[in-house]
Amino acid sequence: MSAELKGPQELRGEVVDRQLCTLCGACVGMCPYLVAHRGRVVPLDDCSLSQGRCYSFCPRGSVDPDEISQAVFGVPRPDHELGVVREIVMSRAKEGPARDKGQYGGTVSALMSFALREGLLDRAVLTSSDEGLLPSGTAVGDEAGVLASAGSNFVASPTLAAFNREADSEAQRIGVVATPCQALALAKMRTSPLEKGDRIGKLKLVVGLFCTWALHYEDFVDFLQQKTQLTEITRVDIPPPPAEVFEVYTDSSCVQLPLDEVRSFIRSTCELCIDMTAELADLSVGAAEGVQGWNTLIVRSERGKELLDAAIAGGAIETAPLPEENLEHLKGAALAKKKRALRNIVDKSGSSEDLLYLKLSPEARERLLA
Repeated sequence: MSAELKGPQELRGEVVDRQLCTLCGACVGMCPYLVAHRGRVVPLDDCSLSQGRCYSFCPRGSVDPDEISQAVFGVPRPDHELGVVREIVMSRAKEGPARDKGQYGGTVSALMSFALREGLLDRAVLTSSDEGLLPSGTAVGDEAGVLASAGSNFVASPTLAAFNREADSEAQRIGVVATPCQALALAKMRTSPLEKGDRIGKLKLVVGLFCTWALHYEDFVDFLQQKTQLTEITRVDIPPPPAEVFEVYTDSSCVQLPLDEVRSFIRSTCELCIDMTAELADLSVGAAEGVQGWNTLIVRSERGKELLDAAIAGGAIETAPLPEENLEHLKGAALAKKKRALRNIVDKSGSSEDLLYLKLSPEARERLLA
């Protein structure tokens, strides 16, 4: 795969200074000059390298969706809404802690717990939050660790910094639960000519999460503190439409916030993202809209299929057909995000010929801007 080999100065000028950074964490944890701090990547000093892994791995560096799909899956990106798809089903954890503590159907928690329990993975890189709701990456080795990180607070997290640390450890089989931008960064690591040694060879599994947007930490927390005590929050959730609320749970209550108010804290870079369903993951998981307690699960790779089959045979996961209306709605939502993001990119750049980080064919550009 061709790649633009640039360095940290271009990362700062083309990504950080232009507010394109997704806070994925891919550039953190392997370089002494870049750290994540309270919802942003902070350069601590200048670096004179002309080529750097920091830029090469960045999901807001140059991205050609067709080339990267070819490199990861062996086929060009299909001309439809969801990327490479082998199978789409509904799924949920079998009865037990993963279903009780996991988001929606608990599929992700059940899959990662199963993979660790069966020795398919040594370590799982997940996202967890402190008492102030500040998320970060964490690496766990058992089901208890997985369950401790279950759920989401919808705040952007530099999770891949934890992968970088684990890749330099003695662990040999690492799995990552990733948002779409994080899955893209991991795909760029796999294909980068600057990746060193056997680090990326340790990456055995990427489970992607459906994601429409993530929130800016400091602004959102300032808002949330006016509604409730941060340390009392046990979980947050966004129920399916037509609810249009953001639910904040404590041990004794549930505060419902208008979703439009919460959307005002969306990171601007999320408005430029064309991927809703983590198209570069081995398995992608989201809510099954209108079906209580179930996930939508997309199988994309052979190793994703192998894990799902093993988890079903092992009694960790159960599946059911996805209703046709759910599939059509998912395709429509994914395509709408692509079109909306491309219009936002053109508005930001000022030209349909300048798509910032994206390298699209003329045909794809014309279709999405139509």
